[in-house]
Amino acid sequence: MIHLRQIALVARNLANAQADLEAVFGIEPCHVDPEVAEFGLENVLLPIRTNFIEIVAPTQDGTAAGRFMDRRGGDGGYMVIAQVETREEQAEVQARAATNNVRVAWEADRPGWRIMQLHPRDMGASFFEVDWHEEFNPKGHWGPAGGKGWEDKVDTSVTAEITGAELQAEDPVAMAAHWAAVAGVVPGADNSVTLANAKLRFVGDLDGRGPGLSAVDIRATDKPRLMEGAATRGLATGPDTVTICGTRFHIAA
Repeated sequence: MIHLRQIALVARNLANAQADLEAVFGIEPCHVDPEVAEFGLENVLLPIRTNFIEIVAPTQDGTAAGRFMDRRGGDGGYMVIAQVETREEQAEVQARAATNNVRVAWEADRPGWRIMQLHPRDMGASFFEVDWHEEFNPKGHWGPAGGKGWEDKVDTSVTAEITGAELQAEDPVAMAAHWAAVAGVVPGADNSVTLANAKLRFVGDLDGRGPGLSAVDIRATDKPRLMEGAATRGLATGPDTVTICGTRFHIAA
């Protein structure tokens, strides 16, 4: 079964996006990965219970992330990042991707860890990364966050967990079926793909920015405090919605 572990956002200004996430969701950074520099990026990860919000930002011209923002008109959702228990499961995802004409955008082997990113153009809405770790613990060890040690940075006093994500598509029915075929599950009647711990929802072009990772579903521990913090920073865009880094966050109690 595929487990959601991380949602990556892309920003022109990492510090501003990070400050908004910290202030609204009551979370703090747990890891910075120096290896993203090889892609002309800087990043930071912030844990929400056992999953993560990552922000990446270009540090030079001509990056894939920069071109992505140019195409979508600014900051926004970038990657859905997940993990599976075995290398065999990862290979099965890759095989299903190939059957559905989805290319591998990038893959890498690291000690006890294999990364596989599926191409956003072929997935039709965003990158879909499915990783394998020798130490499988979907509530603990996570390579992109440095493995272990991030748990000390978890604060759930305001924000409880990530429950899903929303992806825009020209044809939500077809896109849900496509992602489900790659994930190896049956699409839901509501144009969704259910993972082990989250649901991916496929919708039309709600914001006029075209296909992409448009929203994240959040369950709050203290919704009034969360929404008050968002309103104070001018980020509350509805009674249950906060917009940060070009991404809507749908807040449930």
